[in-house]
Amino acid sequence: MRKALTIGVPLLALAGFAAAQQAPQPAPADVMATYRPFAAPPGERTRADVPWPAPAIATGALPAPIPGIGRGATSAEIAGWDIAVRGDGHNLPPGGGTAKQGEELFITHCAACHGDFGEGLDRWPALMGGRDSLRSDQPRRTVGSFWQHAPGVFDYIRRAMPYPAPQSLTNDEYYALTAYVLFINEIVGEEDVMDRDSLARVQMPNRDGFVLEARPDTPNAACMMNCRQGRPVGVTMDSRQFAQPGSDSGTSEPQ
Repeated sequence: MRKALTIGVPLLALAGFAAAQQAPQPAPADVMATYRPFAAPPGERTRADVPWPAPAIATGALPAPIPGIGRGATSAEIAGWDIAVRGDGHNLPPGGGTAKQGEELFITHCAACHGDFGEGLDRWPALMGGRDSLRSDQPRRTVGSFWQHAPGVFDYIRRAMPYPAPQSLTNDEYYALTAYVLFINEIVGEEDVMDRDSLARVQMPNRDGFVLEARPDTPNAACMMNCRQGRPVGVTMDSRQFAQPGSDSGTSEPQ
């Protein structure tokens, strides 16, 4: 009797493991829908100032927090990181400035790399010019020719510039710099005040130049066995094409 029970326990364990293996697993599409909840708006072309559908995340769809690990962020902590500005101007801060005010700021903080008029020095990028060049055989991607939304210009300048000390200027100064960059691209006037309202209304030349690609997501599946499925496998390239064996390449055989 005891021997039969001893044999039965492993059999029950195996049966339970088999049942767990046969239990329905969430399809990759369900997982992707949970973590990538935004659906693209209809139409071929897309603009960030056109509202996208709100995410539809079912209650309990995301993993629950692990007790004792971490804590909720405070409002002050969130505010310190929450500086992203959308293409429609959402989350632009208070303040304002003109291109006339931004000229001296640009010479002080930006001209060393971008030139006094945004023409670009050495290998640093130009910020102006290139209008109507994107369809040519020599496209020039600048703020004036390529960027889609003016609020994004403010967002990038504040987030990443000046190069040695990003986020070190005031909001008024960042608005003035943004106005100057738009001014040298002949998009706004020298005395036009750029603020959270007017900047969102600026029409960039390439605002309708972006399209949605019909590119599928990578499926969330990995092959763990019988991956060749009868197909031959061979080495098509190795490091010896670029470095001869014995030339400090690290190995004499392909890895």
